[in-house]
Amino acid sequence: MSGGIEHVGVRPVEPETGLTARAYAEIRRAILEGRIPPGQLTSVRALSEALGISRTPVREALVELAKAGMVAFERNRGVRVVVTLGRDVEEIFQLRLWLEVPAALEAVPRCGGAELEALARTLDGMRAHLDDEHEFMRHDWRFHRTLLAATGNDRLVGFVAELRDQTRMRGISTVGRSRRLEAILAEHDAIYAHVQAGDASAAADAMADHLSTTRDLLLAQDPPATTPEDV
Repeated sequence: MSGGIEHVGVRPVEPETGLTARAYAEIRRAILEGRIPPGQLTSVRALSEALGISRTPVREALVELAKAGMVAFERNRGVRVVVTLGRDVEEIFQLRLWLEVPAALEAVPRCGGAELEALARTLDGMRAHLDDEHEFMRHDWRFHRTLLAATGNDRLVGFVAELRDQTRMRGISTVGRSRRLEAILAEHDAIYAHVQAGDASAAADAMADHLSTTRDLLLAQDPPATTPEDV
């Protein structure tokens, strides 16, 4: 029930070691899949009962999710999945532009045969799933992750993953609203062509165009679309 704490869309986890990590993973998954929608109010008690574990690991998991910007604690009420605002979109994509464009400059000279092969596989995966947004977007993230990983900075990969999660769990997407999957694929094809040619500057420009296009289309959507898919 939206706005209440009775309905909790998580699945039980097995009681074993690493409960905080397992609780974090399941609550995060439930948010990303829309089983706990934006604006939903829940509680440590309700989540611990649904997960079948004690409250301590659930509380610790929620603290980490709050740090990631996915939930917010409300005093004497519980915890709520955050709702998107135009400012959120602007801030998220500003950070992604600050991070992923310079990362492309750094990554291209480091991309050898293995990285180029991995990028090509992600494009093949995107091309093979033009009728399946969820699977398409899994390959989309693998493309970005491969380029980020080529910089050798694991924290960079993790931070951008968190930013993408913040967009995804807010239930906003351009797909089927302001552009087609084919258009997103074409933007990634352009980035790959420059990476393959070893042109770091052009690859960075193509990455900037891709992220800026996504940001501008999302901001033009009024109200934001509600779907659990990524952008």
